[in-house]
Amino acid sequence: MRKGKKRAITGFGVFLVMTLIFAVFFYLNVKTIEVSGISMETTLHNHQRVLVSKAYWLIGKIQDGDIVVMPDPHGPGYIIKRVFKSAGEDVDFDWRPVNSPGPGYRYVVPAGSVYVLGDNREWSEDSRKFGFVDMSTIIGKVLHFERADKGK
Repeated sequence: MRKGKKRAITGFGVFLVMTLIFAVFFYLNVKTIEVSGISMETTLHNHQRVLVSKAYWLIGKIQDGDIVVMPDPHGPGYIIKRVFKSAGEDVDFDWRPVNSPGPGYRYVVPAGSVYVLGDNREWSEDSRKFGFVDMSTIIGKVLHFERADKGK
């Protein structure tokens, strides 16, 4: 009867397995997106690259103030905006869509949605134009960006 060889897992083997797991996780959950346009200036600038993750269990759920990436409602590509209000919150009258009811009416973000605005509000096409954004359509939350005005 022949006995099978025992293989010992070395520290290097563990390192390789962990590296593979990390690489697969990063590939499936993190993307690099290039900013297109001026709607997020002065925070983000045209052609700047940002890291975006959809692993909310690791980075935290989307909340007011977070920068998110979603499909462009007017065609192919992505748009990047800041979450202004989350589900159940009232949108301030000054930031509602032009065609929304008057000041006496509560404009509430529905469940499962967010209301997004660009940081450069004068030039941004955002929820004031296309309405609430369904959370299921959000591609991810911006994790990291290098400020373009850094060092000035």
